[in-house]
Amino acid sequence: MLAAGGVVTRAGTVALIHRPKYDDWTLPKGKLDLDETFEQAALREVEEETGFRCRLGRELPSSEYEDAKGRAKLVRYWMMEPVSGEFAPNREVDELHWLGREEALELLTHDHDRRIVQSAVGGPG
Repeated sequence: MLAAGGVVTRAGTVALIHRPKYDDWTLPKGKLDLDETFEQAALREVEEETGFRCRLGRELPSSEYEDAKGRAKLVRYWMMEPVSGEFAPNREVDELHWLGREEALELLTHDHDRRIVQSAVGGPG
C-alpha cells in the first residue's frame, strides 16, 4: 500500500492528529488516489485531515511498516508549512494539537511516526 503525508510545522510546533477509529495520535497521511503523485497525495491528505492548505518543503525519510491488517505499507513524508485554513473536526480526525518537539514525541502512538518527527525537527528522542 502506498501513502503520503506531512509534518506540518508552525512557530516551532508540530501538528499531531487524533483518529478516533484507531484511537491513536499520528501524523496526517493517507493512501494515494489513482493517477496521483506522492506529493499531490501528501498535500491533499494533510488538507483533508487538518483543514490546512500547505506549502511542500523538503522530503523526509520514508516509513515502511505493516498496517493493522498485516499489509506492507510505504509512506513518504514532506515538511509542510500551512498557508491557509483552520482545523475543524471531521469524520477521520476529531482533534489536532500543536506541540513542541518533546511533547509531540511523547504523545505519538507509533514509533515510526516518532522517527519521522525526529528527522524533521532534529535530534534523538
